[in-house]
Amino acid sequence: MITDVAFKTVGGLGLFLFGMGQMSDGLKKVAGQKLRSLLESLTRQPIVAVLVGALVTCLIQSSSAATVMTVGFVNAGLLNLKNALCVVLGANVGTTFTAWLVSGLGIFEVTAYALPAVAAGFLIQALAKHQQGRSMGQIILGFGLLFVGIAFMKDAFSPLQDSQRVQQVLIWVGHNRILAVIAGTVITMLLQSSSASIAIIQMLAFTGAFGSDWTVALTVALPFILGDNIGTTITAQIAALQTSRNAKRVAWGHTIFNILGVCYILPLVWTGLFVKFVIWVTPGELSKFTVMMHIAVAHSLFNVFNTVIFLPVIKWLEVLVIKIIPLRENEIGQKPVILEERLLHTPAIALQQAKREIIRMAKRAKRAVNEATDGFANDDMKCLDRARKTEDIIDTFQYEITSYLVRLSQGQLNDEVSIELPVLLHMVNDLERVGDHAVNITEIAERKIANKFILSDNASLESREMVDEVLRMLDGIITALKNNDRQAAHSALASENKLNRMQVDLRRSHIQRMTDGTCDAQAGLIFIDLVDNLEKIGDHLTNIAQSVIGGVQWAGIDTSTLSGEYKAITSN
Repeated sequence: MITDVAFKTVGGLGLFLFGMGQMSDGLKKVAGQKLRSLLESLTRQPIVAVLVGALVTCLIQSSSAATVMTVGFVNAGLLNLKNALCVVLGANVGTTFTAWLVSGLGIFEVTAYALPAVAAGFLIQALAKHQQGRSMGQIILGFGLLFVGIAFMKDAFSPLQDSQRVQQVLIWVGHNRILAVIAGTVITMLLQSSSASIAIIQMLAFTGAFGSDWTVALTVALPFILGDNIGTTITAQIAALQTSRNAKRVAWGHTIFNILGVCYILPLVWTGLFVKFVIWVTPGELSKFTVMMHIAVAHSLFNVFNTVIFLPVIKWLEVLVIKIIPLRENEIGQKPVILEERLLHTPAIALQQAKREIIRMAKRAKRAVNEATDGFANDDMKCLDRARKTEDIIDTFQYEITSYLVRLSQGQLNDEVSIELPVLLHMVNDLERVGDHAVNITEIAERKIANKFILSDNASLESREMVDEVLRMLDGIITALKNNDRQAAHSALASENKLNRMQVDLRRSHIQRMTDGTCDAQAGLIFIDLVDNLEKIGDHLTNIAQSVIGGVQWAGIDTSTLSGEYKAITSN
């Protein structure tokens, strides 16, 4: 019995985490910037974001699913922290609909669709001819596996729902308010379903397990319901275990506002005021046939009231969770911060803002190249992972800056701005291509590590020299952009000439090493791929250098209008 419970719990947890990872990865691949924009537009207003969360939870009848998906969206970079917290507030409201179903129509089990989702996701992933289709299959497969895992965990503790002894213990505990809250928390954590634990309490009350005095029965049941709202947050915490720090902040936000809500509602339950209010607002006299409805009303009132309290101060909650999980240095500046919409009406200043963000994008491009080449040289998978994440940030910069410049182009522009704007768009694309080549280098490095290829000492030395030249060229480009320094731009062009010569010389010398047998042929191909990607990085940087030399003005903007936080971020 104990072994069965342990195996189902551990196995279910593993499936849950694996499904979460699959769904998040699929979202990253299939979403693109269009879905990102849609989600951002739908959740930009806090009230609308709450409604989105409530609606999604009502449709799928699982706050756990809605919260987990929100964590997945944040992990995939599709939602920001503030909007995600609003969505989770809405999920808390939407989950109360299940208690209403229990009162009248019974429980709708989303897990019933888990196995068909696994089958459908696998077939789509296996048979799809295009990456978009395979990514959709991965999302469906991950979603199905996630709920298969939840089903296993629920089955592991199903005896709780049928055991008379457990019911007797619950009734005894229910007369102690604090113990009842703790018990409700633990039961929901074990069942991995707030809907299931609330249904148990509703059925206990309906069958008279809490006594035939229905006011007392309702009073005994309510602390369990409050504990359920704390216990349900464990699902988001589990989902966030292997995700980004922002996703972890969403999970902590969910936990914090539910715990605080219980803290200020519990005294009202203790004094009987909340019970009286529930009885007053619920239609019909409190009896055996309406006690489940009263519990459902109490559950809804708690979550609606909690949402109303926290929605106006959601920004403070965001600040609090960032203090709990503080920003790391590598999280600062993951997207443009000073592309202000109100300044689109002053094109000259808006253009300078875009230039400042292009400089920050160039710094991220250098970081990606540095991380990718370090990972290649040292067979360091952590470096390679950081390079991929940095490239994701570069993609975000490209999208945000390009969108801003396109909106700027739709206004009335003077000749100077009209000439510079398309040049800046090309610069953004060139920097994004530098990030793409950094990812190419990570893939080359992964092949090198997987096949345990070892470059000869000469090849390692030559590749390091070429990497150093690329990094010098990147430094020159950044200096040229920051200081409007044409001399630095000319130096970058000189680096490009060196890179072109190095590509030819290194290819020739490495082919000779392969001919002599001093270097393995497959390892030689790895080396040549690295050299080619480094040279292509130089080509894109050359385009930027020529733009600076051609007369694009990069004088610094007046930062006196920026907040201290923006000044600190944009200086990086």
